[in-house]
Amino acid sequence: MNLSPLIKELEAMVGVSSVLRGEPLKNHTTFKIGGPVELLVTPKSRDQLISVCTLLIKSGIAPLILGNGSNILAADGWISRIAVKTDEGNSDTVRNGDIIWAGSGVLLSRLSMTAQRNGLTGLEFAYGIPGTLGGAVYMNAGAYGSEMKEIVLETEVIDAEGQIKTLTEHDFAYRRSRFFTSGEIILSSRLKLQFGEAEQIMQKMGEFLAKRKASQPLDVPSAGSVFKRPKAGFAAALIDEAGLKGFSIGGAEVSAKHAGFIVNRNGATCDDVLRLIEHVVKTVQRIFGVELEPEIRYIR
Repeated sequence: MNLSPLIKELEAMVGVSSVLRGEPLKNHTTFKIGGPVELLVTPKSRDQLISVCTLLIKSGIAPLILGNGSNILAADGWISRIAVKTDEGNSDTVRNGDIIWAGSGVLLSRLSMTAQRNGLTGLEFAYGIPGTLGGAVYMNAGAYGSEMKEIVLETEVIDAEGQIKTLTEHDFAYRRSRFFTSGEIILSSRLKLQFGEAEQIMQKMGEFLAKRKASQPLDVPSAGSVFKRPKAGFAAALIDEAGLKGFSIGGAEVSAKHAGFIVNRNGATCDDVLRLIEHVVKTVQRIFGVELEPEIRYIR
């Protein structure tokens, strides 16, 4: 496909410096892994994001939507996709009573702080999660007994035909939503929270963050928790009991701090991580008869 006419249109929309060809995805993921992508487009406003995504859809191209790249493992080689980043141009928030409207690119930590400053409770669990609202809604992110499905009222999307729609049905399940298969692009969500005491909310957020720092390898590149919670037990406990803490393949390592994390310890490649995931799955299956399912998104 000759991309030159499309690139010119995109550059006219967002500026030449916001359309990069062959940009390594390792620069845009928390794992710090990923080869060059065909195009990386960074809209600087909500209107630009809508225009870019609509143009791509009408050109027959399904864009790869990236927020903070926190739940992604990208392939090492050339990735023939057009990626669109949301975190720079679609991160506005508006509060109306106990409801917050927010763009899909807003970081969860910033959104949690916005709620806290306005005396709204319900987002404390998301404080410290290094993703964006769009990614959290996409995968029904959760922690400490809470999930996004408990607070999301409706979501504004661009559908597979390029039309803007507002949805109230999300088909939320454990680490899953309708967006896995719908082809819809998340633009914003309205969140229903509860009024509370700002100081108590801040205290709870601080407690959750302290737990994360104490138990998770936040100082090393990773994609967060690698495996979904199995029906029996917990993934991290099973991996630990299988003696895999600290086990490594290439530069990828099962974290010695939290066995549910795989970290990029020393210039890990995507292949290192995939082989380590395979080894962990096979070992846990052999020892405990439990099949672990990865929750990170693999992009190639």
